[in-house]
Amino acid sequence: MSSHAGTIDHHHDPSTSTGIPNKKLLMWTFLASDCMFFGALIATHLIYRLHPPPGNPEPKVIFNPGLTSFSTFILLMSSLMMALAVNAIQKGNLKSMRLSLLTTIFFGCIFLGCQVFEFTEFVNEKHMTITNSILGSTFFTLTGTHGTHVAIGVLWLTLMYIRSFKPASATSGSWLGWAFVHLLVFAATVVLSMHVVLDLVFSALSTGFNAGMLGGFIRGNFLPVAGMIIGFGALRWLARSTGPVQFDEHNAVDVESMGLYWHFVDIVWIVIFTAVYLLEYI
Repeated sequence: MSSHAGTIDHHHDPSTSTGIPNKKLLMWTFLASDCMFFGALIATHLIYRLHPPPGNPEPKVIFNPGLTSFSTFILLMSSLMMALAVNAIQKGNLKSMRLSLLTTIFFGCIFLGCQVFEFTEFVNEKHMTITNSILGSTFFTLTGTHGTHVAIGVLWLTLMYIRSFKPASATSGSWLGWAFVHLLVFAATVVLSMHVVLDLVFSALSTGFNAGMLGGFIRGNFLPVAGMIIGFGALRWLARSTGPVQFDEHNAVDVESMGLYWHFVDIVWIVIFTAVYLLEYI
C-alpha cells in the first residue's frame, strides 16, 4: 500500500469548479442520458403489455423466472465486487483490486451466458423472435440493449485490469503491443469458456448429465476445451509480477467512474427484472 493513500481525497477535486472530478462528472452526465434511453424502452414495453395485440405470446409461458432470478443474483453480486475493487484501489491495494475486477468480469460473463441461453431457448423452443410479435420486439430490444451495456462494461473492466499491469518504466508505445496481446488472450479465453460451458449445458439438458455424456462432450469439443485451458494458463503467466507499475491510488477516480457505470447497469436490470418479469406474476 502506498504511503500517500491516506492523504488523497478520492471524492473531491479542488481543481474543478464543481469540486467533482471531471471524469466522474462526465460519467454522471452520460448515465443521466442513458436513464432517459432505458426509460423510453421500459415504458414502451409496459404500454404494449397493458394493450397486447391479438396473437401476442403469453409471457408466463415464455419466461423462465428461475433462470432470470439466478442471473439477477449474479449481477447483484458483481456490483458488490465492483464496490470492493473501488475500495481496494482507494487504499492502494492493487492485488485486491485486480482480484475484485476479475470476479466482477466473471460474474458479468455468467450473466451474459444466461442471457444467451435464455434468448436461444426463446427462439428455438418458444418460437418467439424479435420480428414475430410485439412482445418479442419489446423484450429483445430492451434486454438486448441492456446485455450490450453489460458486454461493454465487461470490456471496460478487462481494459482496466490490463492497464493495471503497465510497468512503471514502460513508455506508452512499448507497452501498447504487450497490452494488445494480453487483451486478445483474455478475449479468446472468455469466448472459448462461454462456448464450452453453454455447449455443455445444452448437451446436459438434451441427453442428461452423466459420465458418458461428459466423455463424449470432451472428445467432441477437445480443441475448444484445450484452448480454454491454455488460455487460462497464458493469463496466469501474463499476470505475473514484474516490478513496480504505473497504477496506484491516484488512479482511483478511473475505477470509481467505471464503478458508477457498472452500478448503473445493475440498477437498470433490477428495474427491467421487476417491470418485465416479476410484474407478470403479481
